[in-house]
Amino acid sequence: MKKSIIQLLSVAVLGFFMLAFMPDARAQRSAFVDTQYILNNIPEYADAQQTLNDLSAKWQKEIAEKHQIVSEMYKKYQAEAILLPSDVKKKREEQIVKMNNEIKNLQKKYFGPGGLLFKKREELIKPIQEKVYNAIQTVATAQNIAFVFDKAGSPTLLYGNPKYDISDAVLDELGKVMQTNQPGGRK
Repeated sequence: MKKSIIQLLSVAVLGFFMLAFMPDARAQRSAFVDTQYILNNIPEYADAQQTLNDLSAKWQKEIAEKHQIVSEMYKKYQAEAILLPSDVKKKREEQIVKMNNEIKNLQKKYFGPGGLLFKKREELIKPIQEKVYNAIQTVATAQNIAFVFDKAGSPTLLYGNPKYDISDAVLDELGKVMQTNQPGGRK
C-alpha cells in the first residue's frame, strides 16, 4: 500500500511538472483581422490606389488611341487595297503589323507581369502593407494572441466571432504610426 501511494504521488508530481513546463493550450488565443477594412481606413492606401488607377487609366487611354489609329489604317488599307500595287500593299501590311506589335509590347510594358503598373504598386502599396503587418504583430503580442487570421483574404476562415476581431485595435496601432480615418469603427 505504501508503494502504491508513492507511485501515485510520483505520477502526480510528474503530472504537475509536465503541466508547469508545457505551454498551456488554453492560453493560446487566436484572432482575426479584416485587412481590406484596415487598408480602406488608411488615407495613404486610398491615395496610392488612386495614383494606380490614374496611371492605369492614362495608359489604357494611350493604348486605345493607338488601337484606333491602327484600326483606321486598316480600314483605309482595305478600301484602297484593290488599287494598290503589290509592293505598296505589302509595305502597308507590314506597317499595320508593326504597329499592332508595338501596341502589344506597350501593353506588356505597362500591364504585364513585372510591368510598370506592377512596379508602381510594389512601390506604393508594399510599405503600407508592411506597416499593417507590423501593427498586427504588435497588437497580437500585446494581447497574447497566438494566431491571427485574415478574414479578407483567407478562404479557410469560415466563421469569426466579432468578439475576436482586432481590426480596430490594429487601426489604433497604425494611428500611432500614420494618419488613419476611423469614423467610429465598424458595425
